[in-house]
Amino acid sequence: MRYALRHLTRYAYGAPVDLGYHLLRLTPAETPRQRLLERGLVISPVPNRLADLSDHFGNGVAHVSIEHRHDSFETLLEATVEVDGFDTAALAPGPAWETVRDAIRDDGFPGDPAAAEFAYGSPLAPADARAGAYAAKSFTAGRPITVALRDLTSRIRRDFDYLPGTTTVSTPVATVLTTRRGVCQDFAHVMIAGLRHLGLPARYVSGYLRSYPPEDAGLHRGFDASHAWVSAWCGSGQGWLEFDPTNDLVVDDEHIVLAYGRDFADVSPLRGVILGGGVHVVEVEVTVTPIEA
Repeated sequence: MRYALRHLTRYAYGAPVDLGYHLLRLTPAETPRQRLLERGLVISPVPNRLADLSDHFGNGVAHVSIEHRHDSFETLLEATVEVDGFDTAALAPGPAWETVRDAIRDDGFPGDPAAAEFAYGSPLAPADARAGAYAAKSFTAGRPITVALRDLTSRIRRDFDYLPGTTTVSTPVATVLTTRRGVCQDFAHVMIAGLRHLGLPARYVSGYLRSYPPEDAGLHRGFDASHAWVSAWCGSGQGWLEFDPTNDLVVDDEHIVLAYGRDFADVSPLRGVILGGGVHVVEVEVTVTPIEA
């Protein structure tokens, strides 16, 4: 599938801003299944300095410095992205989940050292005991890793209510487990926290879900906005596989990856520090439109 991606973020400040420094993670990732064909990023006001770098996780980051007074800040990403399909029906069950866990926690030198980094807790997705107990119901003794992951994905979709506005990006996993409500980043954090408590590596994925017309709007939750899901390590044979607990999906060709990290704090599309500004209002508009062949 080929998509036209548009992501507009606009900040309107209640008082002038004298200085603004921003980090933008607004470059769709290059992965074995995803290719960035075109990308344009327009920033207003025009930055005094702009540098493109990569972070620790390999995500593209634009460092933006605006060193003059301004009343608003706007970024517009327009990109063309191509995503390969994934045969979810042929998903191999993989090894027993304990085999993956044991390979990761080998004394001092795990079998998959790059993956092992994501087996440890992070500020927004700690290796939480309650999340681990919730996940453990899917990870019974000897169960194949992808079968268990698929079951956990389905249970989160079934057990948690999708209610925008009830949480923030920093709502603790413990709160989401108590209230059983939230949005995509909450469900991703719950799933990651549970997997990490079991000793399994899991990454937070920031990205987008394809847009649908109004008559099909009930098909998925979380489109026409930034979306989040989970990348789970399934052993050396299968590597990283991705699951969307908000929609009970194995990720196929309707998701576009923006960035990978330990949790949302690592992959926020836009964050920064400003001098001044007062109370501000933020607007975000996202569309992901399929391009007909």
